Amino acid sequence: MSDPFIGEVRIFTGNFAPLGWAFCDGQLLPISQNTALFSILGTTYGGDGRSNFALPNLQGAMPIGTGQGPGLSEVSLGESLGSDMVSLQVNQVPAHTHAVQTAVAADSLGPTAQSLVAPTGDNSAAFRATGRTTAMSSASVAPSGQGWAHNNRSPVLSLNFIIALQGVFPPRG
Repeated sequence: MSDPFIGEVRIFTGNFAPLGWAFCDGQLLPISQNTALFSILGTTYGGDGRSNFALPNLQGAMPIGTGQGPGLSEVSLGESLGSDMVSLQVNQVPAHTHAVQTAVAADSLGPTAQSLVAPTGDNSAAFRATGRTTAMSSASVAPSGQGWAHNNRSPVLSLNFIIALQGVFPPRG
């Protein structure tokens, strides 16, 4: 295998970083000992730029290409996007219907504020239109959702990403 480019990232299945490589875990490295790598990365991934700089942190993250794909937002080098957990808002849920809950209760001449739609036992309407409306109990429609966040991650397999600390300095093309 030929020497890697300094700053090259590879997937590695071992539980250690090979000699001349480091895990892409956001660690800070001293500029004085890694001048070539610093000249490539700069402070794109963090660090103060005077005494240290950070490696990319791919722990729990998926890499994505830079630029703007069709119908997508611009993504800059080093930008971190997305959330592990999300809560959907009403305008993000497709139009749909819910089942009406019914309860067997004493017959009523008309709806009251706490009424539920209920069967009458003789297949006649429980309530008839009288020209006036009354708000029925919100329990008449099955509740939906809890408003809690849910996991938004696709199925994944955890592997280590490593970055070359040593090797060939990449020529600009």
